[in-house]
Amino acid sequence: MTDPIITPRAAVAALPSYAAGKPPSPADGLTPYKLSSNENPLGPVPAAAEAAAAVTTLHRYPNPAGEALRAALADHLDVPYEDIVTGTGSLGALTQIIQAFAGTSADGSADEVIYPWRSFEAYPIVVRVAGAKDVQIPVGPDGRHDLQAMAAAITERTKVILMCTPNNPTGPALTHTEVTQFLRAVPPHVVVVIDEAYQEFVRSEDPVDTLSLYSSHPNVAVLRTFSKAHGLAALRVGYSIAQQSITEHLRKTAVPFGVSTVGEAAAIASLKHHDEVDRRVAQIVEERQRVAEGLADAGWQIPETQANFVWLPLGEQAVDFAHAAGVQALAVRAFAGEGVRVTIGEPEANDRFLQLCRTYSGRP
Repeated sequence: MTDPIITPRAAVAALPSYAAGKPPSPADGLTPYKLSSNENPLGPVPAAAEAAAAVTTLHRYPNPAGEALRAALADHLDVPYEDIVTGTGSLGALTQIIQAFAGTSADGSADEVIYPWRSFEAYPIVVRVAGAKDVQIPVGPDGRHDLQAMAAAITERTKVILMCTPNNPTGPALTHTEVTQFLRAVPPHVVVVIDEAYQEFVRSEDPVDTLSLYSSHPNVAVLRTFSKAHGLAALRVGYSIAQQSITEHLRKTAVPFGVSTVGEAAAIASLKHHDEVDRRVAQIVEERQRVAEGLADAGWQIPETQANFVWLPLGEQAVDFAHAAGVQALAVRAFAGEGVRVTIGEPEANDRFLQLCRTYSGRP
């Protein structure tokens, strides 16, 4: 007799696997640096680390829905407490939204979720696991959303639209003007999710004011996280902001006790010291500008980035470049056949990356 073959449902079997950024490989005489996961090289502010270390209730369950953190966020952002739902990172918050509003309809047909592509690689996984159909709209050569094409893709089956600003992995940010115009083309029953995982790094002349948009549009939900600017990636703390016509359903799909007591304590402390967070973000933005200027001086043409990373549109040379970086003890994130995303890291890591870019023979 042979053992039975255990198989998942078809939708799961067909899913792409999420590929996390890999750690760097050692190289003789070189300090290894991880530039593959968009982590904050400066780490959390001291108060946040101290708050996490001071937690003595590891044997107790955390607040069921992050009540203390929601109260702190409501005060910090000046939004209603009921408009905030916490999640395990912004991805956890997004999963709640997709599960609540997109999947398989009563007639057995799949709802549709529109999003730009290439964008955050977890989007197709979350959408397909829910049983919905993803509608990918290619970004332009400049790495920006094609909002006209996204609007044209809306059908009677569209339930959710995802917007990523700044876009991960290409870097450009949307403007408030273009998002406002786009929302006019979206039916009011379609949920529009604005993913702002990197919003603290934006320095554009017309940044998206998502708090004003969600307050005036009942179908808009905003995603944010403590993983990037706040340097708390290991603690998985994120949240969504939306009007209660949306959040009342998100609480049903949220995992109970999703945000740990340690994560909640650290996030609250980080909010209390937001001026320090802002100073650290400013350091990264300054380094981003230096790296972007260095790439331009070396002859590279890259999309304008408003995040804590840069995108090299290397096409078929993406994997080769990642290998060359690995030889230099730098871990970068290659998207085969498309490009390479490189996190703004420590100055020494950025210097080594720029030197590689000056000498790499396979650049476009």
